[in-house]
Amino acid sequence: MRITDKIIVVTGGANGIGRALCRRFAAEGARTVVVADVDGAAATEVAREIGGLAIETDVARESDVARLVMHTASDVGPIDVFCSNAGIAITGGDETADADWQRCWDVNVMAHVYAARHVLPGMLARGDGYLLQTVSAAGLLTHIQSATYSVTKHASLAFAEWLAIAYGDRGIKVSALCPQGVRTDMLRRAALEGRGFLVDGALEPEQVAAEVVKGLADERFLILPHPEVGEYFRRKATDYDRWLKGMRRLKANTT
Repeated sequence: MRITDKIIVVTGGANGIGRALCRRFAAEGARTVVVADVDGAAATEVAREIGGLAIETDVARESDVARLVMHTASDVGPIDVFCSNAGIAITGGDETADADWQRCWDVNVMAHVYAARHVLPGMLARGDGYLLQTVSAAGLLTHIQSATYSVTKHASLAFAEWLAIAYGDRGIKVSALCPQGVRTDMLRRAALEGRGFLVDGALEPEQVAAEVVKGLADERFLILPHPEVGEYFRRKATDYDRWLKGMRRLKANTT
């Protein structure tokens, strides 16, 4: 799939990976890039920079996602690529407050469900469309300092897999973007709080966006900006107990 002349929606598009995606898609010749973000002012700034359209959107609310899809379809045209990129991370384990668990579930999982629910009918009617979901290496592996992030990212990966199976023979392509550390505000906050174990080896958002363009061109399900994640995933699958022991050692050395 080539970006040229495509109508693309990017949630969480005002900062970090989302902003880099918006800029790269525009540079690749997208017809229109719709910058969707809960921070409407920041989304407007990015849209102005790239000649796109900004739509303030809280992806945790289905009504907002439905409005985003309808607004794009009516004002711009049918959506070719929907990048469900917005996400949040909260430190903590099983003691994490129920409200925080729910917020992570709504943003990291249900936002993908809402996007598929509202964008797929049009794509299926045309027999063509692309869903790109920003998951995380945590969806393939885990996150040693956040139970909510680990659980919800595993779930978002599972939903992406399900979509690929359910609709892959009906013209719908699905990719799951699974980077490790990326130099975004999320990683910077983690480092300030003593959770910066992913800083070493972290990529710039622009590097991730470049890998996304390559992955979409190849129509690969897994897009791994950090190639080593694939090897870690293989080790996990072939010897789960050894992998768990290794992760316990990593946790002990980072807390």
